[in-house]
Amino acid sequence: MTATAPGRAAAPPPAAPPRSVTAVVGLLIFFEVMSGFLQVGIAPLLPDLAEHLDIGSADLNWVVSVQLLAAAVCVPLFGRLGDLYGHRRMLRIALALIAVGTVVVALAPGYEVLLLGRVLQGPIAALLPLEIALVRDRLPVADARRAIARLVGALTLGAMAGGVVMGLVDSAFDDLRLTLLVPAALAVICVPISFVAVPESEGRTGGRVDWAGVALLSAAMVALLGGVGGAKGGSWLTAGVLGPILLGAVLLVVWVVVELRSAEPLVDVRALADRRTAPFYAAAFLFGVFFFGSQAPNSTFYAADPDVTGYGFGLGALAISLVLLPASVGSVIGSLGTAALARRIGYRPTLMGAFGLVALSFLQFALLHGSVGQMAVGSAFLGLGIGLALGAMPTVIVEATEPARTGIAAALYNNVKTLGGAVAGGVFASVLGAFTGGATGSTGEPSEGGYVAVWLVGAVCAGVAVVMTAVARRDERPAG
Repeated sequence: MTATAPGRAAAPPPAAPPRSVTAVVGLLIFFEVMSGFLQVGIAPLLPDLAEHLDIGSADLNWVVSVQLLAAAVCVPLFGRLGDLYGHRRMLRIALALIAVGTVVVALAPGYEVLLLGRVLQGPIAALLPLEIALVRDRLPVADARRAIARLVGALTLGAMAGGVVMGLVDSAFDDLRLTLLVPAALAVICVPISFVAVPESEGRTGGRVDWAGVALLSAAMVALLGGVGGAKGGSWLTAGVLGPILLGAVLLVVWVVVELRSAEPLVDVRALADRRTAPFYAAAFLFGVFFFGSQAPNSTFYAADPDVTGYGFGLGALAISLVLLPASVGSVIGSLGTAALARRIGYRPTLMGAFGLVALSFLQFALLHGSVGQMAVGSAFLGLGIGLALGAMPTVIVEATEPARTGIAAALYNNVKTLGGAVAGGVFASVLGAFTGGATGSTGEPSEGGYVAVWLVGAVCAGVAVVMTAVARRDERPAG
């Protein structure tokens, strides 16, 4: 409100911001630990959630997918609203929505209410961009970089702890609702904490929100995913499937036209067509497909009773969390080791090697999934590849972008990756739904072939990502 006072207010703040910002970084780290905890902590509980609410393994993919769909819209929307009205304000709103959504998930009496709760958790993906904007606004460049590194590390730490802690809690309580109330309590606590010692960002931009872009993107994604998710049992050539898919495609075309004509678009569509960066964005989309899309199928495979389905290991939440732990450890090692490896061989070869490792890991799942040990080893290498990709991809994309557009490029990468994850839920639900014969025909659960097909799709996506990274036009600007 005091736009004319910045020059005068610039002198007093120097003494307060250092103390205030130090407190802010600590609080933001707590929020990121919560974020990682919530995002990964639900994975080992998915089979129990399916049994508790009588959800089929194919439909369970939507529990992951709808949250990513909401996130794909929330990330650019909350970022833009933060630029206009303050990042602290939008951070508080995001935390409040996440808290409400997490409580709804914990108390959901049925599938539809559960999905509503997951939609309300969508802003969780917007927390890190909002926090980065805050620290960049309030800290010198060197301090901001260290703060951002700590935030990313906190997210990883929370993700690592989430699966194991939730498995332990589930084992101790033996009550899914009580177990889900633990992350709900953590999310609720974050809301009042956000009102303690968190200064507002000082910079503001003019302009408006591209509400037409928000509405069109949301409607297009809902239509596309609704059509894909309806293709169960291989029934792709039906009005209930083709109609929504065609509607979604038309809405996407309209959305692109609107974004190209908008002076302040929700998403910078032009960057997606740049010959230097387009292949990397395509790889990021595919990364989202196999990274997010494999979470629910892997958990339900571990939980499947081999006496009933002919596959799986009949594991509980704690055992699933322990089997998934090597993937988390591998991911942390990969992300921390990316810079050292890239200094030796370069970021592009590192990214290609990461995607190649992911493809081989999915192939191992498809061929060797008869024992927990085989799956755990595959998970460790899968996590290592994913960690390397997470560390290398933003750098590759940013370095292929004009210096003045690096912020836009980083945000667009995150959005494209999330969109890939949202699409994956519908695609993998359809794939699993098409394999309901054999020993599981009477139960309506997917056969073993459905999981093999999912892993093969993951391997193909990773393989195509290798190709996209390889054929991308090289940056002609001097390195460094």
